[in-house]
Amino acid sequence: MSGLNWKAIESAQLATDPFDHFCVSEAVTPVCAATVGAEYPAIRSSGSFSLADAPPGPILSDLIADLQSPRFRAQMERIFGLNLEDKPTMVTLRGQCSPRDGRIHTDSRSKILSLLLYLNEGWQAPDGRLRLLRGGDRLDDYAVEIAPTLGSLVGFRRTDNSWHGHTTFDGQRRVLQLNYVRSARAPWINALRHRVSALSKRPVA
Repeated sequence: MSGLNWKAIESAQLATDPFDHFCVSEAVTPVCAATVGAEYPAIRSSGSFSLADAPPGPILSDLIADLQSPRFRAQMERIFGLNLEDKPTMVTLRGQCSPRDGRIHTDSRSKILSLLLYLNEGWQAPDGRLRLLRGGDRLDDYAVEIAPTLGSLVGFRRTDNSWHGHTTFDGQRRVLQLNYVRSARAPWINALRHRVSALSKRPVA
């Protein structure tokens, strides 16, 4: 069963302010939206965790398979004008946000594209919303703000100017992170780092 709303994904267009990105507000199907929350891993600590340490249920697994499919890769190539044929992907999950999270950054140089799919039902908090920034100094100097509501997807090209962050939030904030990376070695390095972090924090029930 497909978890992605392919019509929305295949209609997405590139925006360039403040840097190359796209946003889709309803990126998952209604069936997926109604069920994925109940089976999301019970992550109780901040940080990013590998799928080995936060095992997804069947609905979330299907959604991840969609995101790693050739069909989705083809849409990323279309939107960003890239050839991603031989580029590996890395998937991690977050479930909790701490007051230390959200600081302004541009992501690692090992990443080509960063994609964030938010899975928070009924998000009402004014904080914890992703901001795409015009510079690296001020969180209030932003061109785009994305609420982490269930089904919100944002993808952007990693550059030295792809500044982003969010205001302080403490609590549950679920996000599936997918990155296209430059080297086949990068996913192994990051997966190992996340696994050590996860084992030390014991986040899953």
